Amino acid sequence: MMMMMATDDAPDTDAILAKAQERMKKAQAATASDLATLRSGRANPSLLDRIHVEYYGSLSPLNQMANISVKEGTSIVIQPYDKTSLPAIEKAIAKSDLNLTPNTDGEVLRINVPALSQDRRKELCKLAHKMGEEGKVAIRNIRRDANDELNKLKKEISEDEIKGQQEALQKHTDAAIKGIDALVADKEQDILQV
Repeated sequence: MMMMMATDDAPDTDAILAKAQERMKKAQAATASDLATLRSGRANPSLLDRIHVEYYGSLSPLNQMANISVKEGTSIVIQPYDKTSLPAIEKAIAKSDLNLTPNTDGEVLRINVPALSQDRRKELCKLAHKMGEEGKVAIRNIRRDANDELNKLKKEISEDEIKGQQEALQKHTDAAIKGIDALVADKEQDILQV
């Protein structure tokens, strides 16, 4: 019976490592998604991903209420599926922290995306770094949780195997953190590009 437990536990360390790696990938994807909502000098539909509109008594994501497209790289066109929601969409965009002013012709909303000032670019770079740091903290927390799970198995498997898995976990952690650093660097370059 004891031998069976030892062989059953061996895959557990691999499962812990695989689960941690999957969670790290999700943390990277979440950071990339957050960074995409930051405004750069060009119009991008993902700028509006964080906007929720009060619609029939509940908050609905804007991207589920309208077709959003970019015209000529400097303006965003929002065509609501329900024309009666146009005032609510306009109000939600005006209230957002994007500092964008929508214009309407009764059918669609147009948002001209002005060039960013140098001060605003610096603020957005700081925000990008903050988002990156939050992503790295999430990855380090995942590593900590996986290490705790591995340490709980010390009575059942050898210390050498646990140490080997922890080293592999650290390699995954380092790679995920480098990935987030690359995402932040790309976004910073995008923001600073005039």
